[in-house]
Amino acid sequence: MNTKTLQQFEGLLNRSLDDVKLRQLLLQDKLVIFLHLLGCDSNGHAHRPYSSIYLNNVKVVDEIAERMYNLMESYFNDNGTAYVFTADHGMSDKGDTCWSAMPFEFCGELTFSLSEVKQEQKQSSSLYFKPFKPLVNYSSVLDRIEDLISARDYKTAMKYSEELRSMALAGLHYFQTYDWFMLMTTITLGYIGWMANLIIHVLQSYTTFPASLLKRTQVYPMNTSMKVYIGGCLFMGLSSIILLLEKSPPLYHAYVFMTIFLWTRIVQNYEFMKSAWRELFNMPFKYIMNLLISSVAALLILEFLVMSFFDRKLYTWCFLALGILASVCGAFSIEASPAVAIYTWLACWFLSVFTLMPAEIPENNNLVIFSGALIILIAMASRWATINTTTFWLYLNRANKQAPKSSKLFFVQVTLISVSSIMVCLTTSHRSQHKELHPLHQLINWCVAGFAMALPLFSPCSVLSRLTSIFLGFAPPFLLLSIGYEAVFYSAFALVLMGWIFLESANLYCSEGSNSSCHSSLADGPVYGYDERCLQLSDLRIPLLFMILFNVAFFGTGNFASIASFEISSVYRFITIFSPFLMTALLIFKLFIPYMLVICTFSAITKIVRVPRIGCYFLVILFSDVMTIHFFFLVQNTGSWMEIGNSISHFGIVSAQVVFVLLLFALTNIYTKDIEVSSWQLTSRKYM
Repeated sequence: MNTKTLQQFEGLLNRSLDDVKLRQLLLQDKLVIFLHLLGCDSNGHAHRPYSSIYLNNVKVVDEIAERMYNLMESYFNDNGTAYVFTADHGMSDKGDTCWSAMPFEFCGELTFSLSEVKQEQKQSSSLYFKPFKPLVNYSSVLDRIEDLISARDYKTAMKYSEELRSMALAGLHYFQTYDWFMLMTTITLGYIGWMANLIIHVLQSYTTFPASLLKRTQVYPMNTSMKVYIGGCLFMGLSSIILLLEKSPPLYHAYVFMTIFLWTRIVQNYEFMKSAWRELFNMPFKYIMNLLISSVAALLILEFLVMSFFDRKLYTWCFLALGILASVCGAFSIEASPAVAIYTWLACWFLSVFTLMPAEIPENNNLVIFSGALIILIAMASRWATINTTTFWLYLNRANKQAPKSSKLFFVQVTLISVSSIMVCLTTSHRSQHKELHPLHQLINWCVAGFAMALPLFSPCSVLSRLTSIFLGFAPPFLLLSIGYEAVFYSAFALVLMGWIFLESANLYCSEGSNSSCHSSLADGPVYGYDERCLQLSDLRIPLLFMILFNVAFFGTGNFASIASFEISSVYRFITIFSPFLMTALLIFKLFIPYMLVICTFSAITKIVRVPRIGCYFLVILFSDVMTIHFFFLVQNTGSWMEIGNSISHFGIVSAQVVFVLLLFALTNIYTKDIEVSSWQLTSRKYM
């Protein structure tokens, strides 16, 4: 790679001997020639910095530097070339990308002139300009410094100069954040308006408010609605004129317009909100207390999720507590199958171990192979539960017989997992011996991964069978992209997801078996049949658990810093040449796999409990926006690059989570759209 770069530069110089125009370009003043020698970077990631291959690359780079110097001096022959030899990042002993502390020479303060430029820009565009008061009389400070220099009082002059530079930096920050109050207010009001619209939409479309309330609030007087609409348009127009006069960027217009639009929608639903508020106070005191407790619990959980972005070890305590809570609740409320409570306890405690492990995954081929065997054992246990169906398990398995092809499909999927484990051994052995990946092995890996992901589409439509098949289908590509303990995490994570399904099914089984009627109100109560029921207060647990598991899908094996310091060897089984886009695509796909398991489980649970999946998705959006507002106020523009970058990344990722989850919902719908569940009445009749 490095040699090819040098050869291209040599070819450029040789062509200039015959190309007059090219030679004129090369001989012009202030010419910068940049060579990106990537060999040490890619080989350090793949073979570690102390390997013979890496050390040989260092030697090659030294030779290229010498040849470059000789080429430049012989071609230009003016003794006027400056050479800069530098690197964009360092590398750890493991071959991960890393950065050291910033050199002290680059920590200087900005000149005063830059602050002055910012002031002039703001003053020329603002209708009402507020200057930075400490710098209003800066000219007198400059005169004072010049007098001190003339008097040769250099020590005092340096002191005043440093103070002036500090004030200039503070002034630059002042003008850079000049519009922050307006922007933060507008954006915060926009998020609050968006969340209020979501709540209104969920209440109107997915809850069981009395029919009389809906009748009074769904149809609005035309004149009232039109007045609100006209008022919103006038306010938009006025805001647009002010922003245009201040020469604001187009993004400012978008923020203001969206905020006004959302709050106009809220005002249009004023009658509904007033009636809903009145209806809430007519509810029993117990329901109001449950609502308050649920709201506080939801906020605490969301704040916990925000904190987990800074310390992933919090999930260890989370799942230790969830394991105990699930077992206690199960022991007292789920009489159908006490084993479910014990299973969920053990699964949660097993998963809690992984967030204690290092975010930079150490390579351990044996763990990947062990995970392949563990996946097969889990699948066999699920298969046994599918075949040995009891009344409780019929919630997860259709009452009809399994299709004959399901056994063959199960065997094929287990075989593919075994093949992927073998390929992990072979490819790792080749890499440790510094051999190239055999083209046949590469072809097998691609075929196994692609074929395995298509097989779940042909599995039976019962909940347990389909989810087990999805678990088996994504296992081969995940194993082939794994290098250590994250392969075992895949199994532990799937066990917890299954535990969630078992608890929901057992809870529904006990409810439908002990109740004969449901309540058509906002209070909790089971609803029979295959039709979707309305959302109830207790259903908040579903999107909240989804949020926890969705975040664990990422933080279970890493954090944001570990993405930047990825192991390039994790994609070695699919590609051996340096291809940044394909490598990045493979690494992102690996991150997506646990997310897809969570969303498939979420979709299955909404079918088991018979709640509208879209309604639950809107609640997920609502909870995500609460976290987004928190991260919005944590964004910073001072400190180290890592602190600034992490604060922006947290806000950006949580903001994009809404669209991200929607896309994954659409993708996983291919696997979950035809899942079928059984009702208690049908299963009980079968065994009467």
